[in-house]
Amino acid sequence: MANTDPNRPHKQIELDPETLRGLQLVELELLEEVDCVCRAHDIPYCIIAGTLLGAVRHGGFIPWDDDADVAMLRDDYERFRTACRTDLDPDKYYFQDHVVTPGYRWGYGKLRRVDTLFLRENQEHMPYEQGIFIDVFPLDAVPESHAGRVLKNFECFCVRKTLWSPVGAVASRSAIMKGWYSLLARIPAKVVYGWLDGLVNRARKTKSRWVRILMFPTPNREYGYLREWYENRTPIMFEGVVFPGIREADEYLSFKFGNWHELPPEGRRKVHPVTAFKLPGGKEVRS
Repeated sequence: MANTDPNRPHKQIELDPETLRGLQLVELELLEEVDCVCRAHDIPYCIIAGTLLGAVRHGGFIPWDDDADVAMLRDDYERFRTACRTDLDPDKYYFQDHVVTPGYRWGYGKLRRVDTLFLRENQEHMPYEQGIFIDVFPLDAVPESHAGRVLKNFECFCVRKTLWSPVGAVASRSAIMKGWYSLLARIPAKVVYGWLDGLVNRARKTKSRWVRILMFPTPNREYGYLREWYENRTPIMFEGVVFPGIREADEYLSFKFGNWHELPPEGRRKVHPVTAFKLPGGKEVRS
């Protein structure tokens, strides 16, 4: 279990191309496991964000990408969590979210690979297993009106930062922000999860053309995504495997990334800094 001293400095590990490719292949395995569970239980889902972008632009992973993302509407997400309890091989996979994992501070799920490690910088002290993962995002309704979505975005921001506070208390460079996050981190987890569950329950009563991942920033000032993008799916090839993707991929990707056809400059190619890493059956590497 990852629970090292948060005050000890940790140096980032730079993954070489061969290791990065090994990471991507584990994530591909996790994507196939999501697909297997969803097919068995008739749960609609789709690949999204950089994973969809990679499928459309590269036929697979964006060359420097180190994660993968799927999304499903809230009711389907709840069914997926339930299915994971019975369908996952515990010797290979485990699912995490705040409902099933004590100490977990993210408002969405992760499917992880057993016998691996992907320890994110400034999260070394978090009290749960941190194997190689893909994100499983629940999509919740947000208000139809733009003003309503703006207000909802502020509420989501407040809850998200409170959830993130145990990390922010370590990661923030400002002494003031470290102190602020340290205070937020003292709020009992039960209270924070109650705020999150309240957000979700109110969203389930909302009828709208707009949805979003409540605990993840939206890319622009619309503060939501069109529900139809996630409901209208089409098969798409990703690393030689067919997964459900968004039919209006160009519209969605333009909304999220702008000019997605062009590669970003090297300095803006996002990766997740890690301080410890292990592939299945491999040797653990720590900073």
